[in-house]
Formats: sequence, C-alpha cells, structure tokens
Amino acid sequence: MHRLKLPLLHLLLLTAAAAIWSPPLITASSASPPVKFPVDGTVLELNDSNIDDAIASIDNLLVDFYAPWCGHCKRLSPELDVAAPVLAKWDVPIVIAKLDADKYTKIRYKYRVQGYPTLKLFMHGVPVDYEGPRKAESLIKQLRKFVIPDVSLLESDSAIDNFVLAAGKQFPIFIGFGLNETVIGSLAWKYKEKSGFAVARGFSEEVMVKYGFDKVPALVSIHPGYNEQHVFYGPFEDDFVEDYIRQNQLPLSFPLNVDILKQVGEEKREVVLTIVDDVSDEKSLKLIRTLKSAASANRDLLFSYVGVKQWEAFTDTFDVNKNTKLPRLVVWDGNEKYFLVAGLESLDEEDQGSQISRFLEGYRAGQTIAKKWVK
Repeated sequence: MHRLKLPLLHLLLLTAAAAIWSPPLITASSASPPVKFPVDGTVLELNDSNIDDAIASIDNLLVDFYAPWCGHCKRLSPELDVAAPVLAKWDVPIVIAKLDADKYTKIRYKYRVQGYPTLKLFMHGVPVDYEGPRKAESLIKQLRKFVIPDVSLLESDSAIDNFVLAAGKQFPIFIGFGLNETVIGSLAWKYKEKSGFAVARGFSEEVMVKYGFDKVPALVSIHPGYNEQHVFYGPFEDDFVEDYIRQNQLPLSFPLNVDILKQVGEEKREVVLTIVDDVSDEKSLKLIRTLKSAASANRDLLFSYVGVKQWEAFTDTFDVNKNTKLPRLVVWDGNEKYFLVAGLESLDEEDQGSQISRFLEGYRAGQTIAKKWVK
C-alpha cells in the first residue's frame, strides 16, 4: 500500500468458471434512468457519479480505492478479477468494484482513503475497512466470514468435519462442544474477521478423540494449517474465554510474512524471533519443531521464524548480513526495537532446545542488549 506517511513496519508490511446464466441486475433507486449494476462476477468500475448508488443498492460491496500509478494496486487488480466470480456465486453474494481515488479526490476524502490500495467492504451501506490478506484464495476465505453466521450450529460429525474443511488452512477456528452458543456469541462477532466459530450439538466419541477432548463443555481451538489444536475446559466467563481466543489467534510457532505482520503488531506479546538462512531446509525444520515445544511452555510470548532467503529485506533490519552466524535469536517488540541475550545471540547445531531455554532464562533475567532496527 502506498501512503503519504508510511512507517517502516508497513514497508515490510481467488478461481471460478465463467457464468453461463444471464446475470441478475441490481437497480439503484435513483433518478431516471435507473442505474443498473450487474452481478455477473466482473469487477465494476465506479466513479464519482455512481458510487453512492452502488453502495445504496448492493448489499455487500467491496470497493478497491486505487491509484493508476500504484504498484501495489496493479498487483492487487488480477487477484480481485479472480475473486469476483467466486464471490458473486455465493448465496449472499459480494460484488467487487474499484474506483480511481487519485482522480476522484472528493470521494477519497469522503471515505477517508489515506493510502493505496484501500479496500472497504460496504455492508448494507456501512463501510468496514478490509485489512486482511489480498491474494485471491485467502481473500475469498476471509470475506466469507462477513456473510456467514457469527456462530455456526453443527448437528453431526459430518457437519463438524465439513465446517473445518470449509474454513481452510489460513485462520484458526473455535468449536464449542456441549457449550451454549451464547457463551461465545459476542466474542465470535468481535473476532469473526480473524477466526471461525461454531457450536457442535451432536457428536460421537470418535469426534472427541479426533479433536482431543475427554469431557464437556469444551472449547477447542484448531489451526488446520499447522495441524495444531488446543482444548479449553473453562471457566466460561467472558474474560477467560476471550483470553483463550486471543491467545490462540496465532499458532504456537509460525513463519513471519507480510500477511501476518499486522496481526503480530496488534498483539501485546513480544516475539521470540528466530532468523535462519532458509526456513525450508532440514536443519531449520528441526529447529522449528523445537521452537514449538518452547512456545507451549511460554504462552506469554509469541514464537516466530523467518528466513533470509524468504525475506531478506526484513531480516536486514535486525543487522543480519553475510557475516552473521545463523540461526540468530532475538526478542522483538513488534515494532522497531529488539533484544539480544548476551552470549546467546546465535544457536549451535547441538542441543538447540537447551540453548533456547537458556536464552529465555537470560531474557527474563534481564541479561539483554537493547537494539533498534537498522534503517
């Protein structure tokens, strides 16, 4: 996204067949002749004379406020072209449109567009900033959350499995077993952009084994993309439930990338960040498994990893260069400050679990060296 004033953090910060049926038309209630908007899976091109009609007449309208010269906008455009026909086929369709906010400055100011591209979802005329992933497949899954119930009710084992499958692998889901939907209803509304929520009313013992709980009520968090799940047995007061939901928004250990960067920035927990040369090599994969064990015992911290080969522009900010011994461990505040632990700046290959434990002990004991990002 191009902004006039862009913090350094932000600098680092869907396919369907063509429709064969005649597309419906949405007619705006405006002066004659009426404005008609097709819902055929094409991306609408709006301007200052019809955007208000579109917002008023289309129940769910995702508008891309762009600038023709913006590189990020040019990369987003084909993703929206892929997503649009999928969203238009839903029972509750979402229509995608775009508007040149660099040209129509009054519209830019009216809708408080401060950077390019800016995505806003207008639901029955009410705008909501869309700040989720922008690759087509992930964008489709994220937008699905806006048009499904806050809490889905699951009546059978197959319904549970289908819910988990439909959720995809990018976002966590929370399923209550033997739990009244009112327990998580308000929190589901609050976190629905980031998570999926359901309550299972009918389930077998096989499901209990599959999802790792042995009594009810239970709230199970699942990260399908990481083959990870956790169980919460209460207490089921709002504060405790929200703490559990918030703590499980991210998996125990996760790769750091542009899509997840904003979510990390919203967390109040500091990040134990491991910098490796390549996250896909065997040594790094073994280390990642070790990090997951450490994360399980230190839930007050986030644990993440990043590869120089995958994101060199980001690792450079931690003063990592060709002479730096890797893997390197730091504790990052999610902004522009990080800490090294004296004597444990890097990991040797042997017994890395013990080294990570000593690193955490040193950090908690204050044996740290404060650093700032290299700009």
